Amino acid sequence: MLKKAIFWDRDGVINKVIFRNGKPSSPWLFDEFEILPEAPEGLKWAREKGFLNIVFSNQPDIKRGFLKIEELEKMHEKIMHELPVHFIKLCSHDDADNCQCRKPSPGMILEAAKELMIDLENSYVVGDSRKDIEAGNKAGCKTVLLSREYNKDVKNYKFIIHNIKELYENIH
Repeated sequence: MLKKAIFWDRDGVINKVIFRNGKPSSPWLFDEFEILPEAPEGLKWAREKGFLNIVFSNQPDIKRGFLKIEELEKMHEKIMHELPVHFIKLCSHDDADNCQCRKPSPGMILEAAKELMIDLENSYVVGDSRKDIEAGNKAGCKTVLLSREYNKDVKNYKFIIHNIKELYENIH
């Protein structure tokens, strides 16, 4: 039997983004990594509703040399220890690599669906960027934009929320 899942973007949804030169960025150091206060309750709710919680994240700063793999591993250990997450999918490629896993390509979602027998039509992507929403749409998931001050120009999502608690009203 196929399972339903919520694919959670990491930076800006699960944890706070870091602003560098006025643009949202991933934390580069474990000391910069802070799980957002609403994330634990939201993921707990999703798990109780029968969803697999899958975090999927572009982390090109590994390839660019800004983020050490040891720092990233500490961040992901914290996520797995403190949140009811079933799986973390990661793409460390940069745009120039033209890979199929880097969002907005749906590769991470499709790979997880195959490995975990996920019903994509009844699954959701929760993200804060155009790339998250595009990846979800390409994979056939329902897409949810978590509104942030830096993403007002993002379009083509199924619905928009202003905090994770609003998922409870829109996902059944």
